[in-house]
Amino acid sequence: MKRPSPSPVPAIFQQGNLPVSEFLGKLKSSRNLSQNTILAYRTDLAQFFSFLVQHLGLDDLTCFEPVQVTPLDIRLFMGSLMQRGIQQRSVARKLAAIKSFYRYMQEYGYIRNSPFSSLVAPKYPQRVPAFLTEQQTEKLFNEVLPSGLAHTRIMEVGASGTSFVLERDRSILELLYGSGLRLSELTELTMEALNLEDGYVKLTGKGRKQRIVPVGRPTIDALKKYFEVRRNFFRIGEEREAGLPLYVFVTKRGKKLYPMLIQRLTRKYLKSVTEQKKKNPHLLRHSFATHLLNSGADLKSVSEMLGHSNLSTTEIYTHVTFERLREVYLKAHPNA
Repeated sequence: MKRPSPSPVPAIFQQGNLPVSEFLGKLKSSRNLSQNTILAYRTDLAQFFSFLVQHLGLDDLTCFEPVQVTPLDIRLFMGSLMQRGIQQRSVARKLAAIKSFYRYMQEYGYIRNSPFSSLVAPKYPQRVPAFLTEQQTEKLFNEVLPSGLAHTRIMEVGASGTSFVLERDRSILELLYGSGLRLSELTELTMEALNLEDGYVKLTGKGRKQRIVPVGRPTIDALKKYFEVRRNFFRIGEEREAGLPLYVFVTKRGKKLYPMLIQRLTRKYLKSVTEQKKKNPHLLRHSFATHLLNSGADLKSVSEMLGHSNLSTTEIYTHVTFERLREVYLKAHPNA
């Protein structure tokens, strides 16, 4: 079996013979994982083997053999993470990364047996995602950032970039909530991926998997206003549409928006409608899924729109919808 091309690794692996570089190369070439995901794998593996160096009393990994690792070593690693206050979901993710690496070594003949074959990983309870109520989303789009607000503000302050920023921000929030985009999908969204005439957007999600998601009328209207303001702001006429930026959402300098900026603007507007601790773009994605299921959408369709690999990932939202159904039942049924 042909081994993948190597990929850069942290310094800790440079003294030993662990095929971390090849493993990361495989993740990139065959599974089409994003650079951020590969970086997470690399970091998790470095953390695990750094723990082993200290735990086994080694100077480095020069004389280390992967078969030395036992299920007890893995449990001790888990315990060290929990003592440091690492969340259960993060511990589970790190274990999955290490297990995947050992599976790779077994598949390519580096080891005969994996310590994970006799290790029963703990089952952590899934955390029910936070979301906005339908009343809160109405307040967000009707009061905090309503349609036409940009034109009012531009008259009030007279700032040339105010109208552009407000229409852009409203479009961002509409798309996050109206179509359930991930933050990475939003920042990478290009003009050619949008089809406002037919009402859909083409997205490239995790693992480079592509999907098509409907775009609702409020989002289409918001985007059209934003594009009009953007053309005027950059002083580009209809006949010179090709001169517009490649990406849908840009800064006032025409550069692609970066994740931190979207995080900040989302927090800015959401703090007026919710007291949820995490006021991030994912809160709007959670709201998108929850409101669809509350309104009777089937789980499979919602899973496809979210870009989940399997239904089990989407099923976490059914906990929320079940609670709502139970409330309706208790209020409405005479024998409840």
